[in-house]
Amino acid sequence: MPRAVSGAIAANRRISAPVLAAVVAVFSLTADVALSDPAKQVTLELNKLEAQDKSCRAYLVVSNDGTTVYQSFKLDLVMFQPDGVIGKRFALDLAPIKAGKKTVKLFDLDGVACDKVGSFLVNDIMECKSDGAAADDCLSRLTLSSLGQVKISK
Repeated sequence: MPRAVSGAIAANRRISAPVLAAVVAVFSLTADVALSDPAKQVTLELNKLEAQDKSCRAYLVVSNDGTTVYQSFKLDLVMFQPDGVIGKRFALDLAPIKAGKKTVKLFDLDGVACDKVGSFLVNDIMECKSDGAAADDCLSRLTLSSLGQVKISK
């Protein structure tokens, strides 16, 4: 808080309307930036599952509304069967993830029929690098959704 404003508050003096408006504007702007940090906006949508010959293909829509480019974004992904029993665990690298871009990634679950997929769990982020450096807490940056009956969570 500016010294003049904190001094006026401490001395219980009146603050001029322009100074008060400026202080409110600064605090509002700071709050808006903190709440809408674009670096923390990576969304992963499980869009659909599609039967292949002897596997199930999953389509993922990855949206990066932020300003961070990810050279590595590797998930520790667990597939659960409809009865809740773990079916498979595997690594899935979604990178590269470009800033301000939406992309579609797909992967095949070899030897698994789509009706044997109950849900997915992002168990952890195994590797996450942006601009050549390890990024902080990428799991908390990830928002998940699903369009079908098969859900994805973290």
